[in-house]
Amino acid sequence: MSEAQDLFSVLRQSADVDPVAVDALQRLVVEGSERSLCRVNALAFATKNGLGEESTIAAFLHAARVGIFDISWNVLCPGCGGVLETNATLKTVQKDEYACALCASGYSPTLDEMVEVTFTVSPRVRRIAAHTPHELPLGEYFRQIYWGSGVDLPEENYDELIRAFVLEDVELAPGERAVLSLQLPPEFIIVFEPVTHSAQFLDVQGEATQERQSLSLIFDRDHVHSQTLEMHPGPIRISLENRTDTRVLPTVCIAGDVLHGLLGNRRPFLTAKRLLTNQTFRDLYRTDTLDVDQRLKITSLTFLFTDLRGSTELYERVGDLTAFDIVRAHFQILHEIVATEAGAVVKTIGDAVMATFPTPDRAIAAALRMREAMRDLNDRNGREDLLLKIGVHAGPCIAVTMNERQDYFGQTVNIASRVQNLANAQSIFVTGAVVDDNLAAGLLARRELRPVPHGVSLRGIEREIPVYTIP
Repeated sequence: MSEAQDLFSVLRQSADVDPVAVDALQRLVVEGSERSLCRVNALAFATKNGLGEESTIAAFLHAARVGIFDISWNVLCPGCGGVLETNATLKTVQKDEYACALCASGYSPTLDEMVEVTFTVSPRVRRIAAHTPHELPLGEYFRQIYWGSGVDLPEENYDELIRAFVLEDVELAPGERAVLSLQLPPEFIIVFEPVTHSAQFLDVQGEATQERQSLSLIFDRDHVHSQTLEMHPGPIRISLENRTDTRVLPTVCIAGDVLHGLLGNRRPFLTAKRLLTNQTFRDLYRTDTLDVDQRLKITSLTFLFTDLRGSTELYERVGDLTAFDIVRAHFQILHEIVATEAGAVVKTIGDAVMATFPTPDRAIAAALRMREAMRDLNDRNGREDLLLKIGVHAGPCIAVTMNERQDYFGQTVNIASRVQNLANAQSIFVTGAVVDDNLAAGLLARRELRPVPHGVSLRGIEREIPVYTIP
C-alpha cells in the first residue's frame, strides 16, 4: 500500500479537491471490499458517505488523473441496465446502434442515460478479483461486470435472489462442450450468456410433456440468439458449445417477477452527459474526450449564454487596464458560479460566455447568482460598469470536437444564443423548455419569481419559441 499512500499524498496537494472526500476515497481503497472497488458509482458513494456530489466527482476525477482509479465509459441497455460495451475512453464509443440480446432490442447511444462513467481501483494500487473478470463466479460476474452501477443490487440476500430465478448454469472454457438436463417450468425462460451477450428465449406453455425436448446452442462472437422458441413444460436436454477464446457462463433463467424486481431497483449514476458538463473534467481532460469525427447525441442539455452590454464603452470610459481588470473579475466570478452549480464553461468569445448544465434548474440557479454577483460587483465599484445579459435554453444537441475543444452543435445551441441576444441589461431571458421543467419551476416558485412571457420571434428560427423574462 506504500504506492497508494504516495498517490494519495499527491492527490491531497490538488488545490480544488475536498480533503474530506479524499479521506473517504482512501478509506474505500484501504478498507473497502473488492466488490466495492469495481465500477464505483460516484453518486451512490457520495450519498453513502454524506458528501456533496460535485466534490465527490471532482475527487474521483483527480484520483483517476494521478493513477488511483481507472475510468470506464460503459454503454448501457436502458431496459435491463446491462453493460453492452466497456470503454477506457469516450472516443471508442463509435457504433450507431448497440443491441441488447437480453432485451432483444437495439438502441442508438445517447450520453444522457445510456453511457455511465464509473471508477475502478487501479491494479497498481490494489489488486481485486474484477481485474481478472473471467475468474469471477457467476453471481459476481453479473454484479460486477454485466450490470451497470445504476442497478441497485442488494448486499444481504443477493445470492438467494440469484438462485430464485437461475434454474441451471455452467462454466465453459474455450472450446469446451456441456449438456444440461433439467425440467422446464411453465414460465418464460431465457438461456442467457453474459460474456458474449447472447440469449435464447423459450416460451414454455401448454400441456406438460414426458418426452424429452432438445436444444443446441453455440456461443461465439458473431451471433446472438434472440428468436423465441415455443416449448412445453417438461424435461429438456440443452447442448452447449463454447467457440470463443474465453470462458462463457450460459445461464438458464426464469424471466419472472424475481428477475424483473431485481433489475427494477435503480439508482442515479454518473452519466457521460453530466461529466462532460463538469468543470473539473473539462479542466483536467480538455481535448482528450472525443475524436474529431465523433458525433454523440445528447437528448437534453441546458445552455446558458452571457454577454456584457456596453463593454466597448467601458474600455473607452475607464481605460484599457482598468476595464480589463473589471472584465477579468467578471469572468472569474462566472466561472466559479458555473462550476458550483454542476456546470462547465465551454468557451468564452470576447466578453461572452457559453456554459452547459445537466438540468435547467442548475442553469437558472447559476443565472440568478450571476445577476446578483454583478450587482454586488457594481456596488463595490460604485458604478454600473457590468451589465450582464443572460439567455438560457434546453434541448437536444450533439457533442463534437471543434477547434481542438470539446463543444456542442445543433439548433438548441443556436436558440440559446438568440435568446441571450434578446436580453437587455441585467436581465435573464429563458425559453419555455426551461420554465416548463419541473425542477426549474420549483426553484422559481421558492424564490417567488414568476416568469413574464414575451411575444418575440428569434432571428433565423422559423418555429415559434416561447420566451420569458425572469424578473
